[in-house]
Amino acid sequence: MKIVGIAACTSGIAHTYIAREKLVKAGEALGHEIHIETQGTIGTENELTNEQIKEADVVIIAADIKIGGKNRFDGKKVVEVPTNTVIKAPQGLIKKVEQLVNT
Repeated sequence: MKIVGIAACTSGIAHTYIAREKLVKAGEALGHEIHIETQGTIGTENELTNEQIKEADVVIIAADIKIGGKNRFDGKKVVEVPTNTVIKAPQGLIKKVEQLVNT
C-alpha cells in the first residue's frame, strides 16, 4: 500500500516530528511505502509531490490544528486523527487504515 500524509501539532515542534517518525517507521515495518509531510513553526518540510499524492492509496492526516493544502487530497480516502493517536499506537492505526483501504 502507498500512504501519504501530513503531521502537524499546535506548537509545530515536538509532536509534529514524533508523529511523522512513528508513522514512517510503522508503515515501513508493515511493508508499506509511506511519505509524511510536516507542517510546523518552521514551515513545510518533506513536502509531498503531486506524483506521491496521485499514487497514494490513502492519506493520513495526524494533526491537532488546521493544515494547509488539504484540497490536494480530493478524491482520496483520508483518515484524520490527532497526533497523540499516532504517537501512542502507530502500527494499530496503520492496520486500521489497511482495513479501510481493503473494503
